[in-house]
Amino acid sequence: MNTRNPHIADDDDTPKEECGVLGISTPHGEGVAQLAFFGLFALQHRGQEAAGIAVSDGQRARVHKDAGLVSTVFTPENLAPLSGYHAIGHTRYSTTGSSNQRNIQPFLVETMHGTLAVAHNGNLVNASELRDELLNRGFGLTATSDTEVLTLMLAAAGGRTWEERIERTMPAWKGAYSMVILANDRVLAARDPWGFRPLSVGRLPRGGYAVASETCALTTLGCSEISEVEPGEIVTLIGAELHRRQAIAPAVKRALCSFEFVYFSRPDSEWDQRNVHQVRQRLGEELAEEWPAEADVVVPVPDSSIPAAIGYSRRIGLPYNDGLIKNRYIGRTFIEPTQAMRERGVALKFNALGANLAGQRVVLIDDSLVRGTTAGPLVALLRDAGASEVHMRITCPPITHACHFGVDMGHENELIAAQLSVDEIRDHIGADSLAFLSLDRMMRAIGRQDGYCNACFTGRYPIEVGESQGKLKLEGVLA
Repeated sequence: MNTRNPHIADDDDTPKEECGVLGISTPHGEGVAQLAFFGLFALQHRGQEAAGIAVSDGQRARVHKDAGLVSTVFTPENLAPLSGYHAIGHTRYSTTGSSNQRNIQPFLVETMHGTLAVAHNGNLVNASELRDELLNRGFGLTATSDTEVLTLMLAAAGGRTWEERIERTMPAWKGAYSMVILANDRVLAARDPWGFRPLSVGRLPRGGYAVASETCALTTLGCSEISEVEPGEIVTLIGAELHRRQAIAPAVKRALCSFEFVYFSRPDSEWDQRNVHQVRQRLGEELAEEWPAEADVVVPVPDSSIPAAIGYSRRIGLPYNDGLIKNRYIGRTFIEPTQAMRERGVALKFNALGANLAGQRVVLIDDSLVRGTTAGPLVALLRDAGASEVHMRITCPPITHACHFGVDMGHENELIAAQLSVDEIRDHIGADSLAFLSLDRMMRAIGRQDGYCNACFTGRYPIEVGESQGKLKLEGVLA
């Protein structure tokens, strides 16, 4: 277990999405690895530990993957050998399995049906049980990621086609998965029946198709005819052809992750046919109506809170201004998500704009408050820059429960709202006032009251989860 120094601020108190996935198939085969490279750039925010691309020319598959950001993992020299017609890519932040080299995706294996590569966004709640079954059947496992479990189950599945093998295997997977699969002559993608994580497909401008975790990657590639991969659906990309197949019935109650709107998705993406930026502005508007503050200026914690701060400012009638400047390159030094890498102090990540803060009563807007280790130093930073009052407003309810479906929020004993009341948190962070948006108001901003997973706020999980579902739950098998 990581030891937290109470005297050192955790500069990165945000929840972590574990990855972004991408798949591309073209009829011409020109620059498919480069297309995957550009697509992964647009998904960098979903995972900054590692990146990988696998490409098939119809006969042979090649993969290049390594720890680091997309811009450092790939060079013209290592992209050049990745020639072919079909590609998948991945950016990673670990939620199941530690962040070591053996867990970097895509996973590539040779099967009796040809080469298979898999990349996955999500988390299986029954991964340990499935892994035990594979070990009992004599499979050798070398990684500790649930994506390896998915890959080997597909490799061992019966069926004439990869579509049939995926369809036969999907009922055994319990939890969140939006995944891309590279076979010799095609790219396939599948989404769990609850629809936890986003996945969309679009048509490339020069022919062919792409599938990605977020629509921002598809628009970056110039895609048109963009639509979501439905919960329980398999899509197949073969050059200029797109085939869709409802492999498993969608869950009676869908469970799309509401936190995609609050924090994870890029603001220029669309999720559940809603623009993320617009939803975040509405979150700010609802927050202003529910929790107004007597203040002089509205300031966001950049970057994900900016749209909400704009919405709060407009609704309450207070000016919006920058008060914190973010060092956008600090993330390059934090490749592994361990506490030792996090504990560097908030001053490395933010500077205060004293000219905009001196003598001002500030409403500080943030998207979420998880462990509570960043909020206090931010409040102190504003006060040191001259703010006379700091009123903190959060665009979601208190996070009181762990996520078991692909988000590393930590365990309940690490979540400050699970340990302290709102007033106690206010005193802990040193704010003049603190308020969270209610669940009803959050869902009003999203635009519907059902069909979403809000378990991190309510503890009501859409799927039964075990007692211990931490990110290292598979490590013991190889210990």
